[in-house]
This record gives sequence, structure tokens and C-alpha cells, in this order.
Amino acid sequence: MPDAPPVEDLGDGVWSLPVPIPGNPLGFTYVYVLSSSEGPVLVDTGWDHDESWEALTSGLKQTGHTVEDVRGAVLTHFHPDHSGLAGRLRAASDAWIAMHPADIAITERLNATPPRDRLDGIADQLRRSGFPEEDVRALLEAPNLIGAPAVPDLSLSDGEAVDLPGRDLRAVWTPGHTPGHMCLHLADGGRVFTGDHVLPRITPHVGQFPLLSTDGDPLGAFLASQAGIGRLPDADRLVCLPSHEARFTGLAARAREITAHHEERLVEMTALIAEGHTTLWEVTSGLGWKRPWAHMRVHARHMAASETAAHLRLLEERGLVRRTARGDIPRWALVGRAHRPT
Repeated sequence: MPDAPPVEDLGDGVWSLPVPIPGNPLGFTYVYVLSSSEGPVLVDTGWDHDESWEALTSGLKQTGHTVEDVRGAVLTHFHPDHSGLAGRLRAASDAWIAMHPADIAITERLNATPPRDRLDGIADQLRRSGFPEEDVRALLEAPNLIGAPAVPDLSLSDGEAVDLPGRDLRAVWTPGHTPGHMCLHLADGGRVFTGDHVLPRITPHVGQFPLLSTDGDPLGAFLASQAGIGRLPDADRLVCLPSHEARFTGLAARAREITAHHEERLVEMTALIAEGHTTLWEVTSGLGWKRPWAHMRVHARHMAASETAAHLRLLEERGLVRRTARGDIPRWALVGRAHRPT
């Protein structure tokens, strides 16, 4: 797990504040603090853990603020390493919490569904994807179910200005990593907060949830919003402030690299399907991953399957593969080819 860097004054009333994610290889999430005449506004809040809360509150003091001073927080998306402390922050400061309406809808659904029901739903999807029963049992027996994030108070749609007096900070809707993921463009400061949409080295995860859903096209939306973020005014002069790793420049070029990676992955999948890998489990387990499939834990396998499902969904939308069912398990074939016997 990487060591967290110090709180850093980036100039022009902007600070980076690393908030740890205990036990996670990502190490930390950058929370950004933007000052204003009526109190600071945060970009994201960090993971819900006492160690994370201590890092957030002590880091705020290093910026010359207290947690009680915080005016509000804009969440780039609902994932727990970004939204986890929103409830504690709101209770401590009466700050408003804003998010894109598509992700607000997800937090409302998560809060309305008991954790065990969510887990049972994932297990059912794994079974219907062809996963072996030992993987399903491992998922059901795994500890540490993650609770639902706090539901935000305010919705923030594409192009809307954040309530940050004296500054021009605007939402840029970039769906894909989540349906409501947002970047934030500080137009008067030459910066863009890229959340998890554009990272300097990591390729952000894009998954289909539920795994076998035929609704939406998250990867298609992600690739379109990669192109869109690269068209921001003076895109390659903007300083990019991501949620993980390190700040960078060359936004449009990095967006093209991420897009190229996914296009290569689509080619790899079509080759596997042509060879007769027809279920989601067969395609997912047949792909090359950073960690060998045999060594991946069940939660990592589920994430890999969701990413594979998103790629298959885009191949369906492009008319390159088709989905059929044999029993309860969907299968994919290249358009114009019959399934091979299994």
C-alpha cells in the first residue's frame, strides 16, 4: 500500500488532502479543499473509517480550516472511498452534500435494500454467469459488508455551477465509472478535478451492474465521455487533479490512451468468443489480468466479471456479438456464427 503524501498547498486557494483507505492497495483518496469567503468546499470526502476521519479533520486544520467551517462537499461519485465520510461531515458541520442525480438515485436504492439482499443478488448473478459454486459460497461467506453511503442533499447536473462563492467551479458529467460520475472544471483556475474518470496510470474500472443486465451501455458512455473531457477548453494545458496517484497534464492524450486500452480489450474478447468461450465466466477467466485469475479473490473476480460484462454489452451495441440463453445461463457468440458445442 503506497505511503500517503503530505497535505499540499497547490496555490490559488486549493489544497490536496490524502485520506487513507485502510487495508486497500490504492492507499488513499485525494480530497481537495477549495477555499471561499464563506467557508471551504470539498471535492469528495474519503472512506468511512476512524483513521480516515482523523486524516480529514487534521488535514483541514493544516489548510487553516476546521471541519465545522466546511460549507459543502461535491462528490464525484457514490463509491465509498469518495462518499464514505459524507454523513459524518454533514453531522459535524451542517455542510451540504452534492452529487449527480444518477448517482443520488443509486444511493437511494442502496439505502432501501438490506446488505444481505444486495449480496444475495450478486450471488445469483454469478451463478447465472456460469461461475462455479465454490466462488459463490466464498462471496456469501466473505466478511465486511459495505454499508450504503449517505444520500446527498443537492443534485448537480452537467454544466451546473457549484455553490463556491467567488469561484467558477462547474460539473462535467462523465458517466461510465458510475452512471453519475462527475469531473469538476475550475475554469478560473486552470484545473480539472478528474475523480476516477481519468487517472494518470491506472485504467478506471467500468462495470455492468447487475452483471447480466441488458439496460444501458456503461462502457459506451465511458468512451464517449473520455472524448468529451478531452474537448474542455485548453484541455492539454489544464492541471488534472485526480482522486488517486498524482496530478498530471495532457488530459486529451491520456483520455485517448484509456480509450485505446478498452478497444484492445474488445478485440481480445472477440477472439476468445471466436474460440468458443461463450459464458461470462468463460470469457472473464480466459482474459489476461494484472493478477492471475487463479490467484484472484472472489470480490476481485466479481469486479473482473462486471468489467467483462460491460465490454460484452458494448460489443452487443456495436452489433458484433449476440446473446442467447441455454437454460438459465446466457451465452455470447460472434454475429453470423453459431455457438460451438460445449
